[in-house]
Order: sequence, then structure tokens, then C-alpha cells
Amino acid sequence: MALAGGGELLCRDHPHTLRGMTLLEEGPEHYAVWKHLLDLIKEGKQNAFVREFGQPIFTYAVQHPSYGDVFNEAMSSSSSMDNALVLEALEYYDFSRIAHLCDVGGGHGSTLCSLLAQHPHLKGMLLDLPGVIENTALLWADKMGVGDRCTYVPGDMFREIPAADVYIVKRVMHDWNNEECRQILANVYRSAPPNGKVLIIEAVVPGPDTPHFAKLFDIHMMIAVTGRERTIAEYAGLLQGAGWKYLQTWYPSSRMLGVVEGVKV
Repeated sequence: MALAGGGELLCRDHPHTLRGMTLLEEGPEHYAVWKHLLDLIKEGKQNAFVREFGQPIFTYAVQHPSYGDVFNEAMSSSSSMDNALVLEALEYYDFSRIAHLCDVGGGHGSTLCSLLAQHPHLKGMLLDLPGVIENTALLWADKMGVGDRCTYVPGDMFREIPAADVYIVKRVMHDWNNEECRQILANVYRSAPPNGKVLIIEAVVPGPDTPHFAKLFDIHMMIAVTGRERTIAEYAGLLQGAGWKYLQTWYPSSRMLGVVEGVKV
């Protein structure tokens, strides 16, 4: 007996594994929070995770390792699926004048390390919570041959962010409300050099007549966290509110995600 092609995606060692994401979304915690959908809509509220478990999802993940391990695995597999899209979107981005990238909330480093592998002159730094990066076996730098150019830094993006030339913030902004996003972007702004850049990588919501997965996933964000999926205008507003100037958005051909670029002014 052998797995069919689709079943192989549930194996941990598949390069595009969906094992972690399947365990997360089909797990008891996420089934429990979705039952609050109707009440959230009626009350105009969100974040059913706090309503069900009494604490935010990220705090719960730290205090409940069995859930946290699945959560981190899901985020890592999701990031791996994003990498080709990110590299395509930034195919013509000028990295030649950049020496040092910092990935804010970058998890195990799959996306950062993909960019380092693509651009051998770059050095990278990844900032994430200690519990996310403490298991070195899960980190991508050595596996992808860029361990000599990639540093993992434990920290909290709501407190302090290391200095770098350009910052990547991927699949982070959609987890937080506008005030929380501005705080993150303001912390990045303080650490960025003059004319430093920030690249916000998210599933950008298109116009009302254009179908997009972000419109469905926005419901999940309403249930699980304080955040939301956003339009280009909304991301530009967040940047401006933290001192940045919106420049442009880079897309892969599928437009499954966008890279929203801001510059420090």
C-alpha cells in the first residue's frame, strides 16, 4: 500500500508538507473557537480564542507545548509554501545595495534563508520569541547552507528590534489590530537607518469584484486573533501611521500574496 500524491503532503518530510497546518486547523482548539462565529458577528467583536481559552493564541501556544509544537510546525510549513511566491515577487527587487536583512517574527527562518540563498552577499538576522527558535533542529539556516550568514535572535517585536538595512515582516501584520501593527512598525522604524526599507509580506485583499483566498481567511483571523487581512490602502495607512512612506507593492503572477514596500522618511 502506498500514499497517493495528495497523501504525501501529510508527511513531515515532504518539501511542501501540510502536516502541521492540517493538524492545527483540524485540531480541537480551532474547532472550539469556530463555534463562536455567530456570536462574534452579532456582537461586532473578534478573537474567539480568548473567549474560549481565556488567553490569546500566542500565549496559549507557549503555555501548552502540545498545541505550541503543532502551531510552530504549521507556521513553518506555511512559510515554506510562501517562499516561491516571495522569490517570484522580488525577482526584480534591487538587493545589490543591501547588506543586512532582519526578519521580524520569522519563525524558523525558511523565507529569510531562501532569500539568503538567492543572494549570497546578504547577511540575515531573525527575531522571534525564545520558545519559537530554541529547538535548533527546526531552524532552516544550516539545512539550507546559509548558517554562516544567518543569526537567530530571541526577542519580542513589541519591545525592541535589532538594527538592519531592510526588514521583512511576513504573515505577521494580519495577526494584529491596527494599533498593534503600528507599534510593531514604529519599533522597526526606530531601528532602521535613514532610507531603510520594510517589506510587509501578506495576502493583500483585492477589490470587491476579485475573488481571493484572503477574503475567506479574513474570517479565520476574526475568530483566532485581533487582526485582519488588509487592502493596499490599509497597509499604506499603517505605514504612514508609524512614520514610513508607502512606495509600492510587488506581486508574483498569481497575486496570492503581495510585498508592500515602505521607506523610512
